[in-house]
Amino acid sequence: MRRKLFIHFSFLISFFIFISLFKKWLALSFWPFWLGGIVGTVLPEIDHLIYVFFSNPQEVTSQRVRYLCNNRQFKNCFWLLATTTGERAGLIFHTVLFQVIFFILTFWVLTSSASLFGRGLVLSFCLHLAIDQIEEVINKGTLQSWFWQIPVSLDRKQISVFLGTVIFLVLFFGFFL
Repeated sequence: MRRKLFIHFSFLISFFIFISLFKKWLALSFWPFWLGGIVGTVLPEIDHLIYVFFSNPQEVTSQRVRYLCNNRQFKNCFWLLATTTGERAGLIFHTVLFQVIFFILTFWVLTSSASLFGRGLVLSFCLHLAIDQIEEVINKGTLQSWFWQIPVSLDRKQISVFLGTVIFLVLFFGFFL
């Protein structure tokens, strides 16, 4: 879990430093952008809580997490969620359909809102999902868990095109909107 946090936050910091330099957002008054980035990096992990408490409460891991939460053993609950992340399939935020909808929402926020917090939140959320997809391709060689709602199977070339498109959109949103 520490490795995953390190990866997500190192990419967040690097990405936001480049955006800040590119857009000349170097004053302290741009702190809401960074705060939104931190919130947006953590927010996709709520998906695991939705899974445990609402989507699949009947699973053994879900029952163990609920038991730990009821007994106020939050540290053990967090550790259990972190170590069993790979067991959860069918997460809501970690799907291609959600990602398409969220890209549309991101475009809307970036083009129509002046909120730095909102900009940071949606950009880091998109970055988090992209990093999760890259990690899955590296570890499993597939993106099948992201397409559980759509009966499609991607080959290596299609996965590369898909990830290239996702990375392009994240970079385009970050630097040019």
